[in-house]
Amino acid sequence: QVQLVESGGDLVQPGGSVRLSCAASGSISSIGTMAWYRQAPGKERELVGFITKSLTTNYAASVKGRFTVSRDNAKNTVFLQMNSLKPEDTAVYFCNARLLTTMTLYWGQGTQVTVSS
Repeated sequence: QVQLVESGGDLVQPGGSVRLSCAASGSISSIGTMAWYRQAPGKERELVGFITKSLTTNYAASVKGRFTVSRDNAKNTVFLQMNSLKPEDTAVYFCNARLLTTMTLYWGQGTQVTVSS
């Protein structure tokens, strides 16, 4: 079992920055890739970016160059640094983690990011 808790969501002006955190607890030694997704009202949940245990990253085209996923394996935490935010980045942001052993996917509860002037 893995528990994920996101934090850092905020109301921010266009062009601003926000840093989200996702802290993992439980069977943390078995966690492989961790990812950030987002879901805007009335839209499907979409991948924002992910980071493997060996710290390889990949991003959706819509956020590449603006968002950065990082990971502190010692603190069992993954981060999403979001810069140059746009109103279309408004969404609930979720993190997930996949276990290397069972391939089970766990999700956090989400944190709201609103980009508005």
